Amino acid sequence: QVQLVESGGGSVQAGGSLRLACEASGRTYSNYFMAWFRQAPGKEREFVAAISVDGFRLYYANFVEGRFTISRLNMKNTIYLQMNSLKPEDTSVYYCAASYEDTTKESDMTAWGKGTLVTVSA
Repeated sequence: QVQLVESGGGSVQAGGSLRLACEASGRTYSNYFMAWFRQAPGKEREFVAAISVDGFRLYYANFVEGRFTISRLNMKNTIYLQMNSLKPEDTSVYYCAASYEDTTKESDMTAWGKGTLVTVSA
């Protein structure tokens, strides 16, 4: 089982940027399909972005609209989410997740981090 720890959350004004990181531990990290989800206050958790094992297949939610970029550096057991042009509606707890399958479905994720809070003010 892989363990995931997110970092990089914080407070930023609208239009600003943040880079989230998710560090994984476990021997088989490089075999996992990795994803970011988020959950805003009072709302259900939703998919944000995902990246294949080899890093060549990228998936994004429609609301990303080219503002976010997911990447992974397997030699550092880390994935990243670069978020630009942030909006107040991006305010959420952001979670890192891992799966053995190429999937963007929350129910197919087998490991989760505890999340990192992103707050975007107007």
